[in-house]
Amino acid sequence: MRVAFVSMYTLHTRDTSVTRRLARLSGLLADRGHDVHVLCGRWWDGSHPTFEQDDITYRAVDGDFSSRLFVSKLPFALRRTKPDIVHVPNSPVGHGRAAKAACRLLRVPLVVDWWADQIDESDGDYRKLARSADVIVAPSETVKTIVREHGGPEDAISVIPPSIDFDLVESSDVDNRFDYVYSRRLDADANVETFLLALAELRTREWRAAVIGSGPALEGAKRTAKDLRIGDRIAFLGELPEAERVPIFKGAQVFAQTATHEPFAAELLWGLACGCVGISEYQVDSAAHELIEHKSRLPGTRGSLVSTPQELADEIIAAEMMDHETVNPNYEQYDHDPIIDQYLECYEAAIEDYGFF
Repeated sequence: MRVAFVSMYTLHTRDTSVTRRLARLSGLLADRGHDVHVLCGRWWDGSHPTFEQDDITYRAVDGDFSSRLFVSKLPFALRRTKPDIVHVPNSPVGHGRAAKAACRLLRVPLVVDWWADQIDESDGDYRKLARSADVIVAPSETVKTIVREHGGPEDAISVIPPSIDFDLVESSDVDNRFDYVYSRRLDADANVETFLLALAELRTREWRAAVIGSGPALEGAKRTAKDLRIGDRIAFLGELPEAERVPIFKGAQVFAQTATHEPFAAELLWGLACGCVGISEYQVDSAAHELIEHKSRLPGTRGSLVSTPQELADEIIAAEMMDHETVNPNYEQYDHDPIIDQYLECYEAAIEDYGFF
């Protein structure tokens, strides 16, 4: 299958949740032997129009990273690529709408990967994109609800979560240095303060905690820990690759999830797969509860929902009474292979359905 991903920015030029998600998916599809093309801004040296890397063909739509030029040139780039299916993020909306116009001419289906709405995009534009996409992929039921509110048809939306490397979970060593762990990019939505306030309630107990991640909120988190007089018991480890995070998760008893905005709580998923007791603070704009709450969690999931730092502290104490685990086999269903199978089934159904029109 020839799959064309449309994204002006790639992981080579901008590190975001969306570019990481698309890089992971395109790489896994290429590993399966599919013909993967990424239509993007030129990030490589030289003026040649394509660049091959790791069995993926990158095609330069525009070399200036101008959204206006990217949109105007995209139909021609798609025509040269001759894809079986086109996959595009929901933002910028203009890129998705341009891709849809090209797909109509090429008679191929458009898959919109809906991760999160951006504040600089209009509701009207999102409604047009949601209604025009042939298939919409959402990472969680929370995001699916948002897409439905934009007018996306129920039968056009597939919920496909991000995947994890379960082989890495099973094979990694165990790092026992920390009892409790928080892991996420430390941005305006991180809300790591709830975790720190809960730990402050436990200052009379023996424990060590780790905060993994970097970003603009890191220094503020360090100051908060110091002000709460627990700074010497918390290790701020910065950003770590998966191979270094997983041993820490396997050694910890509790994974705390407190972010205010989370289309899918990928780090919490890793923690649960590594046997952690997951404790999530309920947030209106976060899908983390979908991995924890009773009606949707997997058998064997260990975790709870809380609303305040005090409740988080209480649940941490309760978690200490549970056996320590390092692998939860129930989460093997989130491994790369079954998730890629879901994408391929989605693509194949879209291509087959498109043939009837």
